[in-house]
Amino acid sequence: MNATPEKPAATKKAVTKKATAAAEQGPAKKTAAGKTAPAKTATAKTATAKTATAKTATAKTATAKTATAKTATAKAPAKTAAAKAPAKKAPARKPESRVAMVRRARRINRELAELYPYAHPELDFTNPFELLVATVLSAQTTDLRVNQTTPRLFAVCPTPEDMAAMPPEKLEELIRPTGFFRAKTKSLIGLSAALRDRFGGEVPGRLEDLVTLPGVGRKTANVVLGNAFGVPGITVDTHFGRLARRFGWTTAEDAEKVEADVAEIFPKSEWTMLSHRVVFHGRRVCHSRKPACGACAIAPLCPAYGEGETDPEKARKLLKYELGGQPGQRLRPPADYPGRPAPPMAPPVAAS
Repeated sequence: MNATPEKPAATKKAVTKKATAAAEQGPAKKTAAGKTAPAKTATAKTATAKTATAKTATAKTATAKTATAKTATAKAPAKTAAAKAPAKKAPARKPESRVAMVRRARRINRELAELYPYAHPELDFTNPFELLVATVLSAQTTDLRVNQTTPRLFAVCPTPEDMAAMPPEKLEELIRPTGFFRAKTKSLIGLSAALRDRFGGEVPGRLEDLVTLPGVGRKTANVVLGNAFGVPGITVDTHFGRLARRFGWTTAEDAEKVEADVAEIFPKSEWTMLSHRVVFHGRRVCHSRKPACGACAIAPLCPAYGEGETDPEKARKLLKYELGGQPGQRLRPPADYPGRPAPPMAPPVAAS
């Protein structure tokens, strides 16, 4: 039997060192090879789960924020639309030819004639002199206030001669309710004296003569000529000028230019009644600040439709005088007037 040769001492020492090192490092290697690895894997899984959860939470938060933003974006136009809703504008119209405008203007006149067959001057008068005086007094006030003032005035001075001889302070007191009474007194005394001295106490029936009287312009002259003498004329007051521009008949602001523009559209025979119809409509329906568009019979023909109230119920509440169930402006209206006469001026309350 052969004996196993002995390993050298150095080899034994090396083996011993390796064994010692293996003994010292053995548990760690085992852990790394066996036990520790699963622990690390579990930890990694936990970390991955946490990361996934965090990402999910972040995603949910982002989704919630996006939804909130979308909701806010959706609400914003709604609020904007709600804020803009009351301001309804008329739909844009195509450019209109001159011929089309004239046809539409004349149709408006026919529609107004059907709406106001009783249109008339809204100043009480019985002769040309009374109409002339009443028209001068109507500046910067209502026809109603003039009609409530003139009965006392004409009772005291029924003729130009009487008015020309009236003491200014007494005349001022009689016409004070109409406003601007000092300037109006000067005009009334001046025109009365001119009628007495230059026209034999009679109101002339020509525009060229009327406009030479103190306080008398084209508007006043046309009122007198059209309603006291039957001479056609266009009366451009604030109501007529406003509606002529809204209807697209003119763009002018000057009264004489408005008169000239409108005169080219309508036959001369229509001028006086056209003036009454347009003024009636301006006072009752097509007001300056709040036009009653929703209650307007000529709305389909009006380029300015939508500037006022378009809701029919709300618009009807804006109607004035007989259309609104209220008294008219004349104390003595024509027989065919469908509304109620205006009340006289209340007597002043005596001081106690």
